[in-house]
Amino acid sequence: MWNKLKNVGPGVLVAAAFIGPGTVTLCTIAGVRFGYSLLWAMLLSIIATIVLQEMAARLGIITQKGLAAVLKEEIQNSWLQKIVLLVILGAIVVGNVAYEGGNIGGATLGLSVVFGEHGWVPLIIGAIAFALLWVGNYKFLEKALVSLVILMSLAFVATAIITKPDLGAMFRGMLLPSFPEDSLFTIIGLIGTTVVPYNLFLHASLVKEKWKDPKNLGDARRDTIVSIGLGGLVSMAIMVAAVAISGDTVGNLLDLASGLEPLFGASAKYFLGIGLFASGITSAITAPLAAAYVVNSCFGWGAGLKDTRFRMVWILILVLGVGSLMLEIKPIQIIQFAQIANGVLLPVIAVLLLWVVNKKSVLGTYKNTFYQNVFGVVLVLLTIGLGGKSVLKVLQWI
Repeated sequence: MWNKLKNVGPGVLVAAAFIGPGTVTLCTIAGVRFGYSLLWAMLLSIIATIVLQEMAARLGIITQKGLAAVLKEEIQNSWLQKIVLLVILGAIVVGNVAYEGGNIGGATLGLSVVFGEHGWVPLIIGAIAFALLWVGNYKFLEKALVSLVILMSLAFVATAIITKPDLGAMFRGMLLPSFPEDSLFTIIGLIGTTVVPYNLFLHASLVKEKWKDPKNLGDARRDTIVSIGLGGLVSMAIMVAAVAISGDTVGNLLDLASGLEPLFGASAKYFLGIGLFASGITSAITAPLAAAYVVNSCFGWGAGLKDTRFRMVWILILVLGVGSLMLEIKPIQIIQFAQIANGVLLPVIAVLLLWVVNKKSVLGTYKNTFYQNVFGVVLVLLTIGLGGKSVLKVLQWI
């Protein structure tokens, strides 16, 4: 059991990446507005994420290359190759720049719940993220993020337990899909905030830092299932805790903390604050890291974590994130571009990933099985629908 626990790592970083302030806020709103009825959407999201992330991890271990590097090699048409790489760079690099301020802001809000508001807190959060990334040691980074994810998990699960949920209603909501009135965009949001395009690139790059041999595929698969399953449990716990608040005036986690305090005492507020801090800082670390891996793969640098070029990418994203928060800049147009680009990228990358993991020239005997392809095709159709709706929503066409 201890040996198995020691092999947990890359999957936890992926879970840390998708459970950011945006996920926390959306799960809070889903719980307040729709009770337990949308838990099934989160369960579906987690299954979809596990399937896609397993493919990305398998690709990374067998090829010992990032996903962008493999796509670059396998797409023979030079124009198509350039278009795909441009979309990837635009969506992930610019998108992570746009969202980094929100990640750091989420961690800042978490600390403000516990210690009160202070204008210098974003600088402290940025400095912590900078220090962890600057060390440039994968094992150290892994241990730090695993610790933060455990802290986040304990905080949110404890909050859910404090609210004494209705277990029968909770399991019905998890296993029996329903579509309450005006819930469609919330369902799309829950799926979109969990099945994240840049995590596929992050995972393929992280596994080759930890594992070099195909015999480790079992460890990687177990790590993916356990870690992302834990991430799903955290998201569900937030939704469950939010059900305890009546009305629909709650718009974020701070409102939830304020609403829970009269009912369950100050402990709920502190648990939520710690959880939001952990979710914000983990995403503030993984978003710049993912962007650096993508740029590294797209330009074929072959750079390590301590390479100057690699560091310059994540430093730029981190500095812009802290700066936008300190200056109270709200780059709405950039964020809208990021949402559109990610909406386009998700189905495109899902299709390309399914294509490369079926190529014997890439994975040999480790290519997809029939059942993996069945799951993959279903998920591709899901991501096409999700991506299309998210783009139309941002453009206000629906």
